[in-house]
Amino acid sequence: MNNRLFLKEKLQASLEKIQTNSDGPVTNLQLEETLAAELEQLTTELESVNPNLYPLLHATALLDGVWQLQYSTAREIRSLASLPLGLKVGKVFQVIDVANKSFFNIANVKHPLGLISGYVKVTASFEPAKEDISPPAHKRINVYFDKRYLAIEKIVGINTPQLNPFKVVPANNPRDRIPTLDITYLDETLRIGRGGDGSLFILNKSNELPDFTSSI
Repeated sequence: MNNRLFLKEKLQASLEKIQTNSDGPVTNLQLEETLAAELEQLTTELESVNPNLYPLLHATALLDGVWQLQYSTAREIRSLASLPLGLKVGKVFQVIDVANKSFFNIANVKHPLGLISGYVKVTASFEPAKEDISPPAHKRINVYFDKRYLAIEKIVGINTPQLNPFKVVPANNPRDRIPTLDITYLDETLRIGRGGDGSLFILNKSNELPDFTSSI
């Protein structure tokens, strides 16, 4: 086994060990500092042997499709752990359409007692960043968030199409900067990204697309 595959298997094994009873992604705030640091070190080592150094030039086909978020240090993901009314976040997906330079993030949300279930969805467009380095890295994208959808699918098991979605609002974009994402590792089944603020995202390719996306 080569070094890259060894590091990848080691990282994925570490991610499996920290999975909770929830289907949602794990964040660094849920881990002891030493374990979060170990994950960061493993991730950095794997990024150093990235098989697709120029993903926006030569690996766009790998980007396409459905990705499930496994781990993140991003503030917006950590905030999902403190939803009101006892709601818990489930699986979080990112669905990328390279041809149309668009994607959406969607998170399943439900009450542990089955009282209510729904989702939060954010749509966005992207473009390759015009980097001020030579040669360009061809791994950074600029992100432009579009709309945020809030939806309730079921209340005590009863479908609620009139609430799906019940609110659609413009998504917030920073006023003083354009959000960016660096694709720091990419292969057929694993993607690692770094936000402009240094936040980390680790995602696995998925064959699953939840039914609650079909209504939009």
